[in-house]
Amino acid sequence: MIKRSEVKEWMAHEPAFDDIMCSLRSAPRIPRTMISETRKVVAMARKFNNEVVRPYTLELDRTIQQDPEFLPWEFVKQANQRGFYSLVIPKIVGGKGYNFPAMSHFLEEVGTECLAMSNLIGVHYLGATTLLATWNMKLINEIIRQTAEGEKTNDPSLITLAITEPAAGTDVEEVSLLDKANITFNARREQGGYVLNGTKVFISNGHLSKWHVVIGYEDQSRPSETMLVVVVKTGTKGFSFGRKERKMGQKGCPASELIFKECFVPDEHVVFDSRHSAKLKRPPRETGRQIIEYVVSVSRAAVGAWGVGAARGALENAMQFAMETHVDGKLLINHEWVQCRLAEMYKTMALARLAYMENNYANGLDGAFKILQLKPLYYLMKILPASMIDKFITPTLGLPFTTWLFRKLQMDWQKDEQIHRTTGWGSLAKVSGTDAGIRNCQMALEIMGQAGLRHDRRVEKILRDSKLLQIYEGTNQLNRLNIFESFLASHHSRIKVYEHE
Repeated sequence: MIKRSEVKEWMAHEPAFDDIMCSLRSAPRIPRTMISETRKVVAMARKFNNEVVRPYTLELDRTIQQDPEFLPWEFVKQANQRGFYSLVIPKIVGGKGYNFPAMSHFLEEVGTECLAMSNLIGVHYLGATTLLATWNMKLINEIIRQTAEGEKTNDPSLITLAITEPAAGTDVEEVSLLDKANITFNARREQGGYVLNGTKVFISNGHLSKWHVVIGYEDQSRPSETMLVVVVKTGTKGFSFGRKERKMGQKGCPASELIFKECFVPDEHVVFDSRHSAKLKRPPRETGRQIIEYVVSVSRAAVGAWGVGAARGALENAMQFAMETHVDGKLLINHEWVQCRLAEMYKTMALARLAYMENNYANGLDGAFKILQLKPLYYLMKILPASMIDKFITPTLGLPFTTWLFRKLQMDWQKDEQIHRTTGWGSLAKVSGTDAGIRNCQMALEIMGQAGLRHDRRVEKILRDSKLLQIYEGTNQLNRLNIFESFLASHHSRIKVYEHE
């Protein structure tokens, strides 16, 4: 008989147990309504695929090939009219209030048909999540609420995250690399605000967005200790758009260059800086890391979901080809070697999906979704009509006390092991999903042969689109390092991780 005390002692030396049990620990805590909600969100995505995405997928890809400056405004407006840009935004800031993890399933579903169009919707939530990660409730309410208003007026109000620099790509997402990166973007403090100078590149949806959440640095020699977050509106003096990248894949979603020349940002649009960091228990470097980890723990689940969407799209197209092609007098799908390939593709897709779902469970337990999924608050937001929320709750978001309280709960009270768990699962989801997308495209081409290289067969487009997934939101190599540091080095004192030289 194993004693309870012995189990506790064993668990104390093997904390990795919790890392693989997020779904099990989440089961009794998750509001049951989330299940029906997620089904409804997936149904919306499937309807949107049938009516808009699938008929437009190849046409949009060809249009961008012929005219690289084309912007898919009509698609954005259709997504906006259907309320997809506020779908999982909490009702407290004007959104529809569907549970945030449902967005991963939505993005997978749309991604089965077109990753570019799925990105045109999903990357908006990257900007929104970055705002959320600062817990500046006043600005969260001000900026994100405009998205919901834009859906009512048919004037899309999208949000981007501007973090990547011309000579510092993946480095800016990893604090241990940041101080050695070639940082050229600068935020100079002046009376009443900051002056921004520099360039941000590869900013998805840049040309289509109204608001840009910009990551800057007060001291370029110490960026990890002087990070700040500001919001800049399109049309602001000193801010302009540069070129659009000419990409191999995901052509329909623009990757923009944002240029800042003596661009003044007033204090009312400063989301987070050293003054806010000084009020928190962690040193500035660790606080900046915590904000970034909050963001990537969510965004990498989305990229993992896109990878699963690509893997599923490749499988479905290979299945269709096998069901209509004869080889040696019988349908290709009746050949056992093809059945084994298709089964392998299904396995690859299904296991990758489990990774991004576990990532979402981790975020619900220890990360960005924690407050939103507390049953009392969750059900209160479902029961209360939007008019009552706007009248009695929303006005409190502008109070300094509200921001202080949320930062205390979500930042000061978040433990280091919780950060490791959420960011570790984010990297696992990202690597698993994106590798699955590439692998299934390769197997689909093995089944389809030369036919798979034709544009109208879609698989070659899925392959081109998938490759980008392995690069953005941190390259898969960096994410593998993060998996090691989060799940292996952090749990075993005998392993010493040194700073990258």
